Amino acid sequence: MNTQSPSSDLIGQRNVRIEKVKKLQQLGINPYPTNVKKEIANQKIREDFSNLENQKLWVAGRIMSLRNIGKIIFANLQDSSGSIQLYIKEDTIESTNISNQTLGWEHLNLLDIGDFVSAYGEVTKTKTGEISILVHNLQVASKTIRPLPGKWHGLDDIDERFRRRYLDMTMNPEIRQRFIRRASFWRNTRKFLDDNGFYEINIPVLEHVTGGADAKPFVTHYDALGQNLFLRISHELPLKRLLGGGFEKVYDLGPRFRNEGIDAEHLPEHIAMEFYSAYTDFETGIQMIQDMFQFILKETYGKLDFEIEGQKINLDGSWPQKSYEQAMKEFYGDIDIFNDSIDKLTQIYRKHDGKSTEINNRSRIVDALWKIVRKTIIQPIFITDVPLFLSPLSKKKDELRVNRVFPIIAGTEMANAFAELNDPIDQYERFVEQQKLRDAGDDEAQMLDIDFVEMLEYGMPPAFGFGMSERVFWIFEGISAREGVPFPQLKNDIGEVTKKIYKIK
Repeated sequence: MNTQSPSSDLIGQRNVRIEKVKKLQQLGINPYPTNVKKEIANQKIREDFSNLENQKLWVAGRIMSLRNIGKIIFANLQDSSGSIQLYIKEDTIESTNISNQTLGWEHLNLLDIGDFVSAYGEVTKTKTGEISILVHNLQVASKTIRPLPGKWHGLDDIDERFRRRYLDMTMNPEIRQRFIRRASFWRNTRKFLDDNGFYEINIPVLEHVTGGADAKPFVTHYDALGQNLFLRISHELPLKRLLGGGFEKVYDLGPRFRNEGIDAEHLPEHIAMEFYSAYTDFETGIQMIQDMFQFILKETYGKLDFEIEGQKINLDGSWPQKSYEQAMKEFYGDIDIFNDSIDKLTQIYRKHDGKSTEINNRSRIVDALWKIVRKTIIQPIFITDVPLFLSPLSKKKDELRVNRVFPIIAGTEMANAFAELNDPIDQYERFVEQQKLRDAGDDEAQMLDIDFVEMLEYGMPPAFGFGMSERVFWIFEGISAREGVPFPQLKNDIGEVTKKIYKIK
C-alpha cells in the first residue's frame, strides 16, 4: 500500500492511480462495486467500545492517512460520524479472494489515501490504547484517481474551497457537521409547526407575478407557455391563496431567489420558511414566534445562551417589545420618519453612514436609516408598529402604522411577521402605489397582482403570517452566508489542470 505516488505532479499521480484501477480489474477486483458492507458507524464503536470489544464488524469509509511500519499498516478511516483506525497485520489479513472481492496483503499497494474501503475485523485496542479494527478482510468501495490535497484547511482562496466543497467537507469534517446542524435546524422548524397543527403545502417556484417582498426577481422563460416568468422572491401570496381556499394553518419551506448582491447576510438563492395562521391575533402570533425560536434553537444546539460576534446573548424568558418609531428616535434624536422631508432624512443618513445616496423615496431612505439602528440592538427584542409605507401587505394599525413585527437579535432582523391584510380595496390601492414606484425605476418595489386582489374579493380570513430565512442559522453558527450553504453560487470556472486532462479549451 503506497502512501505516496511516484510522480509529484497531479496529472502524473492521476495516471499512476488509473494504472492501479486497471491492475485491480485485471485481478478480477471491481474498483467500483455496486455496494459493500457497513454495519456500524465509526463513532458508535468509540462510544460503545466496552460492549463491542472483540466483536467482529464491517466498517466503511475513506482512507485519510496511512502509516506502514514493516509488517503492520495503520490507516485512518473516516466516515460521516468520525474516524477510526484500521490495524492491518500481514499475518492477520486474509489473502486476496476474487470471489469475495477482498484484497490481501500482497495487493494492498494498489490502494491510496483517499480511497473508499470496507473492512471486516475485530474491535480492539492497540498497545498505545488506540481503539481500532484489527482487519481480516478488506474490500475496495471506490478507487480514487485524483489525490486529495495535501493542504486545505485555512486555504487562502476561499472560492477554491467553495468550488470544491466536497473536498472542504472531506478535509475539514466540521464543515460537514455544520450542514448536519443545518438539516436539524429545518427539521426542528418543521416539527414545531407540524406539532402546532400546520400543514406543509409546497407552492410554485415560477410565478407570473412575483411579490411578498421588496426584491429584484430573476426572470426565466417558460417555453411551453411562451411567456417569461419570475422565480419567487417570497412564499407569501400563494400561501395566502390557500387561506382563501379554506386552509387555516399552512407553511412552505424551500428555496427563494432574489437578484441582489452577495454579502455576509445575503445570498440570491437561499432557503426560507413562511407560515400563515388564520384566526390568530397579533399578540398570540408574537408569542408563537418566541416559542418557535426557543424550541428550534434549544433542539438544534441544546442551549439558549449564545455568543455572537463577541456579544453574550440570552434567548430565554420573555422578549420585550419596542415600536419602530421609538427605536429610531432613541438613536437619532430629532427625527420624524413620517413627516421629515426626504432631504432631511438623507442628510441624517449621510451624517451617520458617511455615504452618498441617490435614494429618492421615503420607504428606501427610512429603511436605510433603520439598518443603521438595527445593528446596535443586540439582545432579543420585538420591533412593532412598523410604518405603513414599508409594509404593503400588512394590516393597518392606524393611518401611519401597520401590525407588523420583527424579532431583532445580534443586530439582525431574524424574521418578519404581520397581521395579514385581507381588505381587497386597501390591498389594491397599496399595490397601485407599489407599481408606481416600480414604474418610476424602483425595481425592488412590488408588482400589481390583480389575481391576488381577486382572491381577496372572494374572502380571506384574518390571519397572522411569518417568514424567516436561513440567515437565522448563519447568525447562530457565527458564519457568513456563503459559509452557511453547501454550494454557494460562483462564477463558472474550470481549473487549468482539469482543462488539460479533458482537453477543454
